[in-house]
Amino acid sequence: MKKETLSILVCPACRNKLTAKPEEENETEIISGNLYCAECGIYYPIENKIANMLPPELRDEF
Repeated sequence: MKKETLSILVCPACRNKLTAKPEEENETEIISGNLYCAECGIYYPIENKIANMLPPELRDEF
């Protein structure tokens, strides 16, 4: 996921700003890690540069 994208993403559940918690990154991209919503406490995983913005209850279905 491009780091510049973080400035426009919001939590799908509550519409608050997300914070990146990268595990692997380079200068411009987050390769793996999580997006975190401090308001509702939900984590959205980032794997292979792709953020999974599905609600936790739907992630295993897709």
